[in-house]
Amino acid sequence: MLSPLAEIRVNDNESIESALRRFKRKVQQEDIIKEIKKHSFYMKPGDKRRAKQALARKRQRKKMRRESTDT
Repeated sequence: MLSPLAEIRVNDNESIESALRRFKRKVQQEDIIKEIKKHSFYMKPGDKRRAKQALARKRQRKKMRRESTDT
């Protein structure tokens, strides 16, 4: 389910540029772009599982690399 769109109110004495900056920041904080990309195409359940496992392996390798350089 897609989250509701980000909404900001433009103040009377506020420039369009600053309102746009606030809007972009709000969109980024709410992960709207990430959610839209996730729903932009259909991924079979098996493909989703493999992608999730690959991401977990990548995180694990990064963690191991970080721990080996720290000690």
